[in-house]
Amino acid sequence: MSNEQPPFSILGIIAGGGDFPILCAKAAQKKGVKVVVIAHKGETSKNIEEYVDHIKWLYLGQLNKLIKTLKKYKVKHVIFAGTIKKKRIFFDVRPDTRALLLWKRLKNRLDDNILRAFADELEKEEIKVIPSTTFLDELLTREGILTQKAPDKNQLEDIKFGWNIAKEIGKLDIGQCIVVKDKTVIAVEAIEGTDATIKRVGELGIADTIVIKICKPSQDTRFDLPATGPQTIENMAQVKAKILAIEANKSLMFNKDKMIELADRYGIGIIGIGKGGI
Repeated sequence: MSNEQPPFSILGIIAGGGDFPILCAKAAQKKGVKVVVIAHKGETSKNIEEYVDHIKWLYLGQLNKLIKTLKKYKVKHVIFAGTIKKKRIFFDVRPDTRALLLWKRLKNRLDDNILRAFADELEKEEIKVIPSTTFLDELLTREGILTQKAPDKNQLEDIKFGWNIAKEIGKLDIGQCIVVKDKTVIAVEAIEGTDATIKRVGELGIADTIVIKICKPSQDTRFDLPATGPQTIENMAQVKAKILAIEANKSLMFNKDKMIELADRYGIGIIGIGKGGI
């Protein structure tokens, strides 16, 4: 929809951390769409205030206030953008009664289940959750070799090996990233996130690894798409990882030109893998 005029005039952004909420707000305003942001204390950057028409700062868990704010500004379409650190569910959460009731109804507290339940709660109020890439589909990873360095034969075999395992782990909604070498799993992402997973490989002292990041098979692509950026490449360089394999058309690359520039400088290959696999 990047080049089309949206069929709505107001967009709600439920914002987490990182640059993505700001990019979404700027892109929406360029289309003439008013932006209402629900920002989360301790997560969302204050810089987003420059690109909004209205903003409400809340603690994680204040679901009733969130919905009331969206309805106050007549928001009918929302996106989820940015990260909420999963470990925060164990501290600094201030759930209201509505959030507590939602939490108790959950069969499990895995990422996808939480987000779908949250989206369902909004849609009960006639607030539609739309894809986070509505105005930014140019951030989606394209298919093919994106860098000067391409995977060699052995690395391609490792990617095939790791890709299938990552998809199986993804079915369990554990994480989106694994690191492999010589058809051995070196690290698996859980609650700590991708950056910490990569850094853990450095603690093991294992170099020349392959970092694989996938979209989980049952993932709702409206939200929580896997994302990489320049920091991913910096972290890989620190641990001497050699290849980043990411899912084409179902993952985001932030500051893509900078990512590729850094990868070329460090001799790291980036490959986008499509539906057909390698």
